[in-house]
Amino acid sequence: FNDTATTEIYTLSLHDALPILLFDFFITKRKMILRRSFWTSYAIILFFQLLTNWWLTSREIVMYREEFILGIRIASAPVEDLIFGFALVLGVITLWIYWGSRGVQQERGQKRE
Repeated sequence: FNDTATTEIYTLSLHDALPILLFDFFITKRKMILRRSFWTSYAIILFFQLLTNWWLTSREIVMYREEFILGIRIASAPVEDLIFGFALVLGVITLWIYWGSRGVQQERGQKRE
């Protein structure tokens, strides 16, 4: 177990949201974070993320070492986890809509219009 490598990787999760935001705005041009439907979906997901994080940390199934996180927590979840979760949700929803608009989700044998 390499503490230095873990610190660097975990702290990098804070930087995951920016490239995904740029991807959403400038490459796919979907601008999901400006849509009410995105924030509604994210609120539902965030509730369960916080609930799961609380359950896992309160039973010491998951433990965060303070020297590896910034120390800012929301309902026992380190802010790094919340930002990383936000980036994952935004990335998945952006790609889902982008690929869907390009016909990637078509049934086999169905022709593109």
